Amino acid sequence: MAKSSTLQELHRENRHTLALAFPIVAGLVGQMLMGLADTLMVGHVGTIPLAACGFANTLLSVPLVFGFGVLAGVSVNASHAFGAGKPHLAGESLRGGLAIALVMGLLVALAAHALLRSLPIFGQQPEVNSSAANYLLLCAWSMPAVFVTGTAKNFCEALARPWPPFWIMLGGVLLNVLLNWILIYGNLGASAMGIDGAGLATLLSRIATMIAMLLYPALESRLHAAWPSDWTAPGLLPEIQRLLGIGIHSGGLSLCEVTGFSFGSLMMGWLGITELAAHQIALTCAATTFMVPLGIGQAVSVRVGQAQGAGRFGEIRAIVHGTLGMTLGIAVLFAAVYLTLGSWIAGCFTDDPAVRALTAQLLVLAGVFQVFDGIQIASSGALRGFGDTKIPFLFGILAYWVVALPVSHLAAFHFGLGASGIWIGFVVGLAVAAAALATRLLAKCSAHPETPR
Repeated sequence: MAKSSTLQELHRENRHTLALAFPIVAGLVGQMLMGLADTLMVGHVGTIPLAACGFANTLLSVPLVFGFGVLAGVSVNASHAFGAGKPHLAGESLRGGLAIALVMGLLVALAAHALLRSLPIFGQQPEVNSSAANYLLLCAWSMPAVFVTGTAKNFCEALARPWPPFWIMLGGVLLNVLLNWILIYGNLGASAMGIDGAGLATLLSRIATMIAMLLYPALESRLHAAWPSDWTAPGLLPEIQRLLGIGIHSGGLSLCEVTGFSFGSLMMGWLGITELAAHQIALTCAATTFMVPLGIGQAVSVRVGQAQGAGRFGEIRAIVHGTLGMTLGIAVLFAAVYLTLGSWIAGCFTDDPAVRALTAQLLVLAGVFQVFDGIQIASSGALRGFGDTKIPFLFGILAYWVVALPVSHLAAFHFGLGASGIWIGFVVGLAVAAAALATRLLAKCSAHPETPR
């Protein structure tokens, strides 16, 4: 009977987690689909534009992922406030988060201009650097909109309003695809701009998405108590400090992972344009399916934060155990898809036989690391809900920089495994991260006080 009761409890908590996670996942997939749409549509222009698109997105992925990690503090603090029945404090988190988002976005845009003349230091082919320049700048100037959108999205989700952000994100994706079709290929009387058209489409669609994402909580009556009544009120700097206290380490963990993958992409460019193009396709696919465990991780972070804020400590262990089991099952399903359908998936992106064959090989390894990636992101999300971000950040340094990158370099260049060797390093690093983070999470749950539900 005890086992049956435990399984029922896990099932119940998983239903609640999925109810929150589903629209979050859908919104994240929507964000990824903008990049996927660029990859698919630019890929039919040529291999060099495809490689350039991959190179530019690799450079921008570093500040993008770090910024989203920093802004996770909005979700944590707002969910604690919501659970404690103090919506005005959630509004303070939004106010501080928007200030952080604008500053980070502008810094990324300005840094892209400064970086432009230094692109050759990354070791890519000259034609790739030339093709990537304008696309890089256009996408960089969309980063303030991306970060503001992410802040408002985190705020809504922490207050149990995840669906409107999903529909807004979906609208942004559809607008991006439409603008891509017009600007890349020159439809509806527009000039064909190729990869530059993809960059302009991304900028315009992200601005439109930002505007809609801010209008929703401002106009939604059920969020009125949380929406800041005085945007210039004292207390902004202390709130920014509180958010950064959580967000810097959370962003640091994300930064360790994305810089590990980004440096792997640069190593792929050292191997050649075919390898970089295949890597871009495989990584885009893996990153898209990764949005599912990422969304679950964000949902469990909110649920753990709400439970802590409300003092419902007895729920936390069931929430965490159920999430880990559910995430593992989903990751295994995605792994099976990549292992069995890799060649067909590659063919959807490119007609180049060499790129297609190599992509299929890399998708096999992508299938393996889906499992480890799912566990590590779900574990780090739950730990973030506890407010535990410093030690996970140190785990990230170990897994991605001390383990993954050296293994990638040795396997690719010293053992002659080429592109597959770089991805083997990814698998090993993710395995280390998953083991370390899951172990800490389970230990924290065991030590957490049990109180009656």
